[in-house]
Amino acid sequence: MEQGTKRIILGSNSPRRKELLAGMDIVFEVDTRNNFEEVYDPSTPMEKIPEVLSEGKSYGFHRELAEDEILITSDTLVLCGDRVMGKPRSREEAIDMLRCLSGRGHKVITAITLRDSSRCRTSSDTAIVYFKDLSDKEIEYYVDTYKPYDKAGAYGIQEWIGYIGIGKIEGSYFTIMGLPVHLVYEELIKMM
Repeated sequence: MEQGTKRIILGSNSPRRKELLAGMDIVFEVDTRNNFEEVYDPSTPMEKIPEVLSEGKSYGFHRELAEDEILITSDTLVLCGDRVMGKPRSREEAIDMLRCLSGRGHKVITAITLRDSSRCRTSSDTAIVYFKDLSDKEIEYYVDTYKPYDKAGAYGIQEWIGYIGIGKIEGSYFTIMGLPVHLVYEELIKMM
């Protein structure tokens, strides 16, 4: 991708987001220094939570942006029925989340925010993931082996559980991984 003189900053330490952005042939640096506390108003519609958090991360960046910089931030969450699933805080919570996802479909929503010194653009993408019925043995093996405590919904589609447990997806695989690259590309084109 032709970047001209723009410096791209990824405000995320996620190995998956780094891999996906690099896969787009974008030259970028990572800077995760931020003072945003990841909280949202309880009245926020569930589908809008990732956008609120992604934009909050952008405006919580530790300094003003220079005119030649574009900051990319993102947030992913899983909706299982009316339950909002972020990152699990314990083994028990991870197991509970995966039991909830077992044998049913759920939404994965990933929002992105691209901001420069004068503009801010936030959008999101939704995919639907269908898990087969997972046994407690499979769930516990995955949690104990892969320790998915940094993943919304307690799983990574690109890991073992995705290989053996996901029967169907509707939407972008990359949205489920944590970065809707098609949206990032479209928004970068507009901001270059």
